[in-house]
Amino acid sequence: MSGGRPFGGDQPFTGGRPSNGSRSEQPVGIDELLERVRAGYVRVGPREAYDAVQSGEALLVDIRYAALRERDGVVPGALVIERNELEWRLDPRGSHRVPEANSHDLRVVLFCNEGYASSLAAESLHRLGLHRATDLTGGFQAWRAAGLPVTAPGRGAPPRTSGGQ
Repeated sequence: MSGGRPFGGDQPFTGGRPSNGSRSEQPVGIDELLERVRAGYVRVGPREAYDAVQSGEALLVDIRYAALRERDGVVPGALVIERNELEWRLDPRGSHRVPEANSHDLRVVLFCNEGYASSLAAESLHRLGLHRATDLTGGFQAWRAAGLPVTAPGRGAPPRTSGGQ
């Protein structure tokens, strides 16, 4: 890289946006970013998420990568959509959406391993217009600690997947 800038050149990389050399917002650390993101919606605890799924009011989505599911097990009935495919699978207007993603009013409860990545993912779904998207406080680990159903690795039916491409 020349000049210490990604992709060479003298100007900072702006993600494809024109840069006038000034920044409208100061950079933040991940802790502050999470705090800002989480202030924009109400997170749910394990029992509330379980009850919402059992009553048919919410779609539970596991965004953990395969190695964590293989190590720790899966939540029965959760739809597995790995993080890198999430927006494409849940965008109601998208050509690669899952059948469940049929409305911007869909209540989606995301979970990752400990509840950090899922917060950022929920915010991304809000940007797509899925205003009822939220995440599980504490993630899979909190779900399991609450004694809620978990299928041990290698046991039971395979996880319900989005059929990723």
